[in-house]
Parts: sequence; C-alpha cells; structure tokens
Amino acid sequence: MRVVIALCLIAPFVAMLWVGSYARIEPSFIGIPFFYWYQMLWVVVSTALTMIAYKLWQRDQRARKGGASA
Repeated sequence: MRVVIALCLIAPFVAMLWVGSYARIEPSFIGIPFFYWYQMLWVVVSTALTMIAYKLWQRDQRARKGGASA
C-alpha cells in the first residue's frame, strides 16, 4: 500500500523533471503549445494522485490501528 502511495506522490515530480519529454510545441491543443497544456494537465493529474494517496494513507492508518487493538 505504501509503495502505491509513494508512486502517486513521486509520479508528478518525475514527469515534470523529465523536460525532454514535453519540451516541444506540437501537438497543440486549441492553439496552446504542447509545453503549456502538458504542464497544466499535470496540475490536474497531480491533484488527483495526491487525493488518491491521501485516501490510501487514511485507509492504511485505519487498518493499522484496527489491527493493533484486536
């Protein structure tokens, strides 16, 4: 579970640090160069991945507390 949480939190950093993968103009989306819309897409994806990681963390903590008291 914690590996999945870590992957959810690390993926946006890796995607943004790997500049060579998105340092181009094409394909454009509604006139916006790829460089910009790719980064804006990652804002949304990062939010979703952070929410997933948070929910998984809560579930993991509840399972650990429940298992320790039983």
